[in-house]
Amino acid sequence: MSSTPDENGAAVAPMPEPEDTPEVTEPTEGAKVNGDTSSPVDTIEEPTEEAGSGAVETNGEPTEQPAEAVTETIETEQPTEIEATKVHEEPVEDDSSHLLSYLQEARTEQESEDKSGLITPGPTFKKFQSAASIEAPDTTPDRPPSSAGSYSTPDDTPSLHGSIASSAAGSAFGTRFSPSPSSVKPEDAPLETLDDKSAPWDVIRWTKLKTITSQLFSEAGKRSFGTPTCICASATIAFGTSKGIILIFKYPQTLQSIIGPGTQAVECGPITALAVSADHTTIAGGHASGHIFTWELSKPSKPFLKIPPLMKYQMENRREDGHVEGVAVLHLGFLGTRHTALVSSDEKGMAFSHLATRGLGAVGRTVKTARILGRYPLALDSIERPRKPSTVLGMSVLPLGNSQEKTDSMGLVAMLTPYLLVIVSTTPVAQTQHKAVRPKEVAGEADLSGCLAWYPAVKLKTANPESKPVSSKARLAYAWSNVLTLLELTVVEGEGPEDPNRPPALEFHAKSRYRCDEAIVAVQWFSRQIIGILTVTRRLIILEDTALRVTETFDLMPKRILHLDVFGTQLKDLVNRLDEEGSHHPRIADAFFNSFRTYKGRVFLLCQHEVSVGTLSNWADRLFAMLEVGDFIGAITLATTYYIGKDNKLTIGLPEDPVIRHPMVEEKLLEMMSASLRYAFGKNQNSTRRETLGKEQLQELAVACFDACIATNRTDFLFDEVFEYFEQGGAQGIFLETLEPHILDRLISFIPPIVVKALILHYTSRELESRLEEMICHMDTTTLDIDQVTTLCKQHSLYDAMIYVWNRALGDYVTPMIDLLTLLLPLMSNTTENDNLDATNALKIFPYLSYTLTGRIYPTGKDLTEPEASNAKAQIYYFLFLGQTIAWPKGAKPFLTKLGQEPEPSFPYLRLILQFDASSFLSALNEAFEDTFLNGTTEALLSNGNSNREPSEDQVFGRSVNRQYVTSILLEVMNPTDFPPQDTIYLDMFIARNLPKFPQFVLLSGSALHRVLVGLCNPPGEDIADDCQLSVEYLLTVYRPPDIDALIALFTAARFFRVLKSIFRAEKQYPKLLRAYLEDSEAPEAVFDCISECLRPRSPLSMKQKTDVEQVIQDAASQIISISPERSARIINSYCPSLHSHMLSAIEDKQDWQFTYLRTLLEPESGSSPASTVEIQKQPFIERYIRLLCRFDPGHVSEYISSLRSGDLRLAEVIPAMEESGAMDAAVVLLAREGKIRDAMDRLLGHLQTLAVAYSAALEAAAKAAMEAAALTPVSPSLPEFPSEEEMGEMGLENGEGREGGDTRRFESAADAIIPELQKYVNVGIWLCAGQSRLLKSTTTAPVAAGEQRRPRRRSSIPTPLTPEETLWLDLLNSISSMPITPPIRQLLQSIFSSLLSSISHRSSSFLTILRAFLSRIQETTTSLQDLRDVVGGVFEAYRYEELMLGLAMRMVGGDLWGEAEGLRRRRGRGWRPAQQAFGAGVRKTAGKAKGKGIETGEGVVVFRCGCVYCRGCVMGEDGEVKGCGRCEGKKRVEEE
Repeated sequence: MSSTPDENGAAVAPMPEPEDTPEVTEPTEGAKVNGDTSSPVDTIEEPTEEAGSGAVETNGEPTEQPAEAVTETIETEQPTEIEATKVHEEPVEDDSSHLLSYLQEARTEQESEDKSGLITPGPTFKKFQSAASIEAPDTTPDRPPSSAGSYSTPDDTPSLHGSIASSAAGSAFGTRFSPSPSSVKPEDAPLETLDDKSAPWDVIRWTKLKTITSQLFSEAGKRSFGTPTCICASATIAFGTSKGIILIFKYPQTLQSIIGPGTQAVECGPITALAVSADHTTIAGGHASGHIFTWELSKPSKPFLKIPPLMKYQMENRREDGHVEGVAVLHLGFLGTRHTALVSSDEKGMAFSHLATRGLGAVGRTVKTARILGRYPLALDSIERPRKPSTVLGMSVLPLGNSQEKTDSMGLVAMLTPYLLVIVSTTPVAQTQHKAVRPKEVAGEADLSGCLAWYPAVKLKTANPESKPVSSKARLAYAWSNVLTLLELTVVEGEGPEDPNRPPALEFHAKSRYRCDEAIVAVQWFSRQIIGILTVTRRLIILEDTALRVTETFDLMPKRILHLDVFGTQLKDLVNRLDEEGSHHPRIADAFFNSFRTYKGRVFLLCQHEVSVGTLSNWADRLFAMLEVGDFIGAITLATTYYIGKDNKLTIGLPEDPVIRHPMVEEKLLEMMSASLRYAFGKNQNSTRRETLGKEQLQELAVACFDACIATNRTDFLFDEVFEYFEQGGAQGIFLETLEPHILDRLISFIPPIVVKALILHYTSRELESRLEEMICHMDTTTLDIDQVTTLCKQHSLYDAMIYVWNRALGDYVTPMIDLLTLLLPLMSNTTENDNLDATNALKIFPYLSYTLTGRIYPTGKDLTEPEASNAKAQIYYFLFLGQTIAWPKGAKPFLTKLGQEPEPSFPYLRLILQFDASSFLSALNEAFEDTFLNGTTEALLSNGNSNREPSEDQVFGRSVNRQYVTSILLEVMNPTDFPPQDTIYLDMFIARNLPKFPQFVLLSGSALHRVLVGLCNPPGEDIADDCQLSVEYLLTVYRPPDIDALIALFTAARFFRVLKSIFRAEKQYPKLLRAYLEDSEAPEAVFDCISECLRPRSPLSMKQKTDVEQVIQDAASQIISISPERSARIINSYCPSLHSHMLSAIEDKQDWQFTYLRTLLEPESGSSPASTVEIQKQPFIERYIRLLCRFDPGHVSEYISSLRSGDLRLAEVIPAMEESGAMDAAVVLLAREGKIRDAMDRLLGHLQTLAVAYSAALEAAAKAAMEAAALTPVSPSLPEFPSEEEMGEMGLENGEGREGGDTRRFESAADAIIPELQKYVNVGIWLCAGQSRLLKSTTTAPVAAGEQRRPRRRSSIPTPLTPEETLWLDLLNSISSMPITPPIRQLLQSIFSSLLSSISHRSSSFLTILRAFLSRIQETTTSLQDLRDVVGGVFEAYRYEELMLGLAMRMVGGDLWGEAEGLRRRRGRGWRPAQQAFGAGVRKTAGKAKGKGIETGEGVVVFRCGCVYCRGCVMGEDGEVKGCGRCEGKKRVEEE
C-alpha cells in the first residue's frame, strides 16, 4: 500500500505529533521498542559462530571486501606535510612481537616432541615481571591487537551475500604466530602506539592515530580544510570538515583523497553527515545548507550526484520534495547495494528518500525525492495552530547481512524523534511498518536524547554442517534518554502461495530493556551479541544481548569526544516543560552520532584534538597481552576462567556453548603452560640464563597449572609434563605440596606410581607422616605399589593408611586385624614396657571394627558398595568367631595369641580383644547388631549371584554368623571366672539393650536374664550406674522376672529410681511410688507431678490410697516444701488444702519458707487465682503472713493491708510487729480503718518525732563538722542554720571539701536519706487528715430546714476551740514545723497547706482557725524571725501555687470549650445535603446543599436534617410553621408500635 506525501505531512498515525508521522501509509501493528543511532556496518559472510573476520555496519551498506582481512591497522610513520593528492597503497611489513615468534617456535617444538618423544629447549620469554609493576608502554607494541575478525571472535558480523568465508583454519593462534605478508592488505597493517592510559589487557585497547591527528588538527590542516566535524569508518576512514571538504585516509594513515575543493560543495557549508556505500566505492556528504553530494572515490574531482535543497521561493508553490534551504542534513544512508538510492533527515524533523534515475553521466541523471517523515515549516502568515518542535534524533538504515532475507529489498529505515520511533520501508513505495511511543520508564529528570542502530540477520553456526542453515533475526537497538530497548524483527510467513509482488508482513517485538542511570547519547553494535552505548557523561558501557547485561564500563571523559549542540535551538521549548508522558527534561543533550562510530569490532572516536581507535580485545588478545609483559601465571589463571566460563564470554569473543568453547581454550592453555614451564626453569633454547624462578613464583605457577589441568581434566599433562619440569628443576617438593590440598579436597584421586613414590619420600624425609597418611587415604589405591606403601606405613606407624591400602587395593580385611593384634600381644603379656605409640595404634582396632561391620570405608567413612561390604563383614566375623587360630593368608603360619608353648584358648582373637578393652569392643559390636547382615545365612550367599564360583571358607562361615550365635559366644567367653565384673557389666548392658530390639533373633533363658539383671544392679562405679539403670529399663520391657519383690531391694540399693517408679506404677503401689520420687535426687521437682497424678479429681486411686498418699505428704512435708515452697503451696492448695496447717507446722523454724508458702497462697502471681478455701482465709494464717511480711518485705505491708476487709485482723496481733519493723504507715492505715483516728495520728506523730530528732541530729553534726573544718567556733549554743552554698564557698568548704570534708558529706547524706521517709509519712498524715475532713464534710452539709436561715458567724476575739478534724491538721503541721526549716522541710509544709486548702475549701473559717493556731504556736516556739518568715512564706506560696493551677485549668477548659463551640457553629452553617429525591408533589431535583438551622426554606424547597426534600407547600401547616418530615416520623411511629 503506497501513499504520496501532501502539503500537511505523512500518513496520519494515532499519535499526537503529526509532524513526526512518516509520509507513508500505516503498517501492520507491531511491538514497541526503543532505538539508537547507528554507524554503518561492513558485512562479511558468517559461515561459523566462532571464526573469521567480522564486518561492522557501515552506514547501512554491506562491503564486498574479502574476509581474509582480520585486522585493520594503522601505520606509525608520520608524513612531514599533508599529502593531498598522492595515495599510498604499498603494504606495510608486519612487526610482530618476539614473544609471538617464541610461542610459534614453542608450538613447533611441541609437535616435534610429540613425534620424537624428546624434550627440546625452545626460545625464551621476556624477563619475568609482575603485570602490576609494568608501566603502560610508550612505543608501538610488538604485536598487532586483534579485531572482530580474529579467529577467537565469533563470526557474527554480516557481509554481502556470496562473499567468501572469513574463518581461518587451524589454531586460534595460528595467524598470529606466523602472519603471511602476502595476505596482509594495506588496511591490515599494524596499529600505532597504544594510548598511554590503556593497558594491554584492557577490554578495549585505545590507539591514538597520530599521523591522522597531526594532519587534521595542525594549523596548516585547519587553514586548508577546516576543523573536523564528523567521521565515517569503513574500508577507509573519512572525515568531514567545517569547510565542506571530505578527507579520505587509508588505514596506514596515508591520505587517499581530498573531496570537494574546486566544486560547489565547498560553498554549501560544513559537512554535517557522511555515509559510505556498501562496496566502499561511493561516499555521500550532507551539508549545513541542506545540499547532498555523492562522490565516487575513484573520481573525486566531481560529484556523482547532486541533491540540492528547496529554495525559499519554491516553498510557496512547491511541486517536489526536498530539504529546505538552510536546514542542516543530520543523517545519511545508502539503501542496499545501490549508489543512487539514499535516505536523509534534517534538524527540523523531516526525512526523505532519494532515488536517482539511470543516465549518461551526472547530466543525464535526475533525482526523485519523496518525503517519508515530518512536515514542512509553516508560513509566517499561516493561521494553523503552532506545532510542537521536533527533529530526527537518530536514523539508521538496515544493512544487508550474509543471510538472504525477504527484507533485503524493502529498504528499511528506522528514525527516532523526541516522541516516536518510526520504521519505514522505502521500496517499492514508502510505507510505515512500525511505530512506538517513548516508554514510560524514561526518567523525567534525564537529559533529552535519542539514538539507534540496526544489526542485520546473519547465518549461525550449526552442530551439523549438513543441516539447514539457521539465521539470526535483525535487531534494532534504540534509546530515549536513559532507557535502551532491543527490538527484534520477524517476517510473518503467510498462508498459501506467496505473492512475489506483495511485500512481506513484518512484526517487531521488544526483547529486553536496559535502564541506565543517565542519558544515552550514542549506541553502536560491536558484534551480533555486543552493544556499546555512550552516556552523556562520556561513559562507554558494554552490554551483552539479549539480556542487556553490563559487562564493562569505561570513562572516556579524558578523550574529550567532539560533540555539538545540534538540537538545542530546535527543541528549546521542550526544556523544563512537563510533557504528556510526565517527563521534565532539564536540558537537551548534545549530538555524538558523528563522533562515535564502530567498524569491524573497533570504535572510532573523533575528539576535539585527536582521533582514537579502540579495539574490543577478545580472549586471545588479553592472554597474549599478559604474556607479553611476563605475567604468564596471570595468563594461565585467566585462561582457566575462560575455559570454565566464569567471565563475560560474549564480550571476550567466546561462545556460550562449552562444547565449542572448551577445545578453543584448552589448546592454547596447554601451550601457555608448556611455554611458561620452560621459561620458569630456564629451559629456553635462546636464553642465556639457566636459573629458575623464586620459590614463591614457582608455587604460584604450580597452583595455576593444577587449577588449569583439573578444569580441563588433563591430569595426564599435569603428571607427565608439569611434574617432569618441577622434578628436573629440583622443585618437586613445591609440586608435591601443591598436590596435597587437591588430594584432600578430592579433586585428584588417580596418581601415577612415580608421583606416589616421590610423594612418600618427600613427606617421610620431612617427618610429615600424618599428612602423608591422610593423603594416602584419599588416593585411588589402584595406582599404588602395595608392598612399598604397606611396608612404609608399618615402618612409620601409619596404620590408618596401611588399613586403607589393604582394604581398598586387595579387599583384605583380616591382615589389618592381625597387624593390630600383633601390637596387643606385648601389651597384654606385660613382657615389655608399654609403648604409648603401640597402645594408641592398637586402639584403632575398635573404630576399624565399627566402620567395617557397618559397611563403611576406614578411615574415610564412605559407604562400601555391595558385595564388597558383605565380603568385608564376613571376613571379620570369620576371624573373630571361628573359635580357633587361623592361617592368613592361606598357606601362612597360624597367628597365635600365646607366647611359648601355652595352648591357645577357644576364640583366641575375640578373647584377646575383650581382655584388652571389652567396653570398646562391645560398643562397636552394638553398632554392628543394627546391620541386616546378621540376618543372612549361607544359602543367601550361594544364591547371591556367586554360583559360578565356589565361595571361600571365610565367606561361608562369616555369612552364617547371626545375632544368636554372637550372643551365645559372648556369654560363653565372658564368664565370671575369666573376666572381672568391670568387664562383664558391659556384656550385661549389651544384652539388655539388644534383646528388646531383636526379640525374634535373640533368645535367652530366664536364668540367664536374671543373672544379667543381678549383674546390672551391681555397677562397679558411679560413672556407669545410669547406663546400667537404662539397660535394666530396656530389659524389663521384654522380660518380667517372677520374683520382682526380691529385685526391688536390689533396685533400691542400686538407687535405680526410674526402674522403681515404673514398677510401683505398674503395681499401683502409689505410696511407695511417691516415696521413690522423694528419694530420687536427680529429679526432685517430679514429686509434684506425682502428687498431682495421685490426688487429681479423676484419679484411679481409691480413697484409702489417697489417704495413704496424704499421709506420705504429711510425713515428708518439710522435704516437699524444701524442693519448692511455691509449687508445694499450689499443689497442696489444689488437692488437699486441709494439710496447710500441718505443712506450716513442719517448717516452723524456716520462716523464709513460711513466707514464700503463704505469699504464694495469699498473693498469687498474675495469671493464677488466689487461695479461696476456708482453711487459708482464717485469721491466724493472714496474721502470720502479715508478721512475716513485716520482716521480709515491710514496704509491702501497707499495700497488702489495704486489700483486706475490716475485721479480718486482730490489731493486737499485728500492730506490734508493724511498729517493730518500721511499717508505721500500715499501722496507721489499719487503725484508721478501724475508726481509731486519734490513735493512728498519735502513733504517726510519734514516728515523725523520731525522724525529726534524727534529721536535726544529722544537720547539727554536718554543720559542726563544717565549722570544725573551717576552724570556726559556734557563737550561739542554739542550733546553727545550715550553711548556704555561698557561705560554704567562703569557708573554703565548697562541695564539702576541707579538713573534715568527709564527715560533712557523710552527715549530709544521712540527712538527705531521712527526707524520703519524712515525705512518705507526711503523705500518710495528709491522707489521714483528708479522710477525716471528707467524713466531717458529709455530716456538716445537711440541708437547712424550711424557714430557717443560717446565721452568720460573729467574729470574736475569744479563741474558738478546735474541732477534732482541725486538731489533726494542726498536730501534723506542728510536728513538721518543729524541725529545722530547710528547703525540703519547707516543701513538706507547703504540701500540707495545699492539701489542707483542697480538703476544707467548703469551710474557710476552719482554715483560718488552723492558721491562727499554727502561727500562735510558731510565735511561741520560734526565736528566729527568719524561721517565722520562712514558714509564713511557705503558707502563702501554697496559696499562690493553687491560684496558678486554677488559672491554668480555667484557660485550658475555656480554650477547649471555645473550640468545640466554633466547630459546632461551622457544622451547622454547612447545612445538610439532600439524601434523595423529593417526596412532595411538584418538587424538582435539588443540587448543592440546603443551608440553615434545623430546617431551611427557600425557593419552594424544604430540606430536613434527615436529608429528605419536600415542596414548601407540602410541609407548611395552617399556622405558617413547617411540620416535621412525614416519612421519617411515620417510620418512627411504626417502629414504636
